[in-house]
Amino acid sequence: MPNETAVSLECVGVSHAFASSDAPVLSNLSVRVSRGEFVALVGASGCGKTTLLRILAGLIRPERGAIRLGGSDVTGITAHGRAMVFQGDRLFPWMSALDNVLFGLEIRRMPRAEALPRARSALELVGLKDWASVYPSELSGGMRQRVNVARALVVEPDFLLMDEPFASLDAQTREIMQRELLRILAHTNAGVVFVTHQIEEALYLSDRVIVMGSRPGRVRDEVQVPLLRPRSLESKRDPAFQELHARIWKAIEADVLASVLPAGAAAASASR
Repeated sequence: MPNETAVSLECVGVSHAFASSDAPVLSNLSVRVSRGEFVALVGASGCGKTTLLRILAGLIRPERGAIRLGGSDVTGITAHGRAMVFQGDRLFPWMSALDNVLFGLEIRRMPRAEALPRARSALELVGLKDWASVYPSELSGGMRQRVNVARALVVEPDFLLMDEPFASLDAQTREIMQRELLRILAHTNAGVVFVTHQIEEALYLSDRVIVMGSRPGRVRDEVQVPLLRPRSLESKRDPAFQELHARIWKAIEADVLASVLPAGAAAASASR
């Protein structure tokens, strides 16, 4: 686990509401992530997970509260140190895998002679060294997300912010990508904030799971994950893993039911 003196990314007393709604999405929420730490955000749909991630990335300015990177207040996306991986791969279809990875360095005006070896190294790290000249339409969903991760990591961020990056993948590919992500991150010291709806995914990947409550979004529980690293997919069958899964589900069950069932049916289901 990272120590308290490590570089951190944090939100302090953040509250936010969108103009289309009177209800706040987030209320007085504080979260701190250290460099080298993997933190997952889980909670029912609408609890503000993605909004919080976008605030941490500088894509949304909160109504109240502060975002701090390395102890200094930051605003907007101009401050380096953060990179975002979205749910969709968002690759440019007219660019090869290599050129997609190069893009982030080019907009930072890095000379191509310096950027090119870094981009090739990033593709090698994600296992796509031999696919550099291939276009996104020729890649599988899992391979496109590997390019997406390489594009984020090539700028050497202190923090990688990931918004359900495996949600569109089939179950088998998703499990392989979870394992691959841990392998890739073992070669970096980036901190990760990872949004997911899957409790199992959150526990398998993270050092700590932040459980968010709904209406408004807030921290309901923080769960330390004591599983040793490196982890195998068999870790998911560990009794301690299953106990933590049950704890998190119990914390969010009522919110999840309320988000998918009518009020009366949700209350009846939760009481069973």
